[in-house]
Amino acid sequence: MNAPTIRSQVARLFRPLRSSGTRTVRAAIEQEFFAVDFFNGSSVHPTRVRDAVAGRPYAPWVSFEPGGQVELSLPVSPSARVAAEHLAEVTRALAADLLGAGIVLYAQPVRTSEPTTPRFLRSPRYDAMERHFDTIGPAGRRMMRHTTSTQVCLDWWPGRAGLEQWRLLLLAGPFLAAATAHSTGPTGRLTTWLAADPDRTAFDDRLLHGDPVAAYSSFAAGATDFLGEGIEAHLSTLFPPVRPRGSYLEVRFPDGQPTEHVGDLAEGLAGLLYDDERRRSALASLAGEQSRLAEHWAAAAAGTGDVERGLALLTGSTRTLEVAA
Repeated sequence: MNAPTIRSQVARLFRPLRSSGTRTVRAAIEQEFFAVDFFNGSSVHPTRVRDAVAGRPYAPWVSFEPGGQVELSLPVSPSARVAAEHLAEVTRALAADLLGAGIVLYAQPVRTSEPTTPRFLRSPRYDAMERHFDTIGPAGRRMMRHTTSTQVCLDWWPGRAGLEQWRLLLLAGPFLAAATAHSTGPTGRLTTWLAADPDRTAFDDRLLHGDPVAAYSSFAAGATDFLGEGIEAHLSTLFPPVRPRGSYLEVRFPDGQPTEHVGDLAEGLAGLLYDDERRRSALASLAGEQSRLAEHWAAAAAGTGDVERGLALLTGSTRTLEVAA
């Protein structure tokens, strides 16, 4: 598999950059949780969770990660604020239903208290993924079993604005990650992700080299195709900090956030992308940082990242942005 072969499929993921569509300001949130037994604290099998939520209105939005982490993938909302409010409402209902079944739901980015958590989900995809990660080191298994994230999906605007959105998220990512971190150091979630498979995570500047489609195609070609099921399947196994999804951008880098903090994250990201003046000011403040992205990601993982700069980007604090620039 090489970059020219992949390029046509990748181009579909970057459609907004070559379109003249309309601008919308919607948001969707994917929130991951750990689910543990009330009495012994062990991770519970997804079947127990499925049984506890069967028939509930939110049940179709519940899915699972390999270690039994519960994922709520909520439908798109007209704004980030509404999306966060919906998440809070559904989370309360989910937590209550699970508690009635002896299951405790909690949001934190890493779970280190149970290092032998089994991989509950068995499928050819996850079997192949685990075999591949095992050739690199232990971080892949930790990522699959012991980490959670809060992912925010935002509309990708056409043309120049869309290119600005893409570049800004990639450049601001390590600072935003530092500002919203709930785990750092050797056992931190981001540390695990940086070590899992650098060829398929791109915590550096490779996605900002020249044309976005060409850069992403080169990135995809450089990652091992461990599925062998074609280009589309291979692309689904890439885990960059920001994933192009055709009509929207999936922001993947934040740690799993407490539900009460998700609104600040989602609204901050929406403001950063959807406000023209703020977006361009932020881009200007990050000029010159591209070559240092790998360094900034490492600092964010270690807990020494520029938190103040990340908070300025997230809140739109012009004064702090000017100082940082």
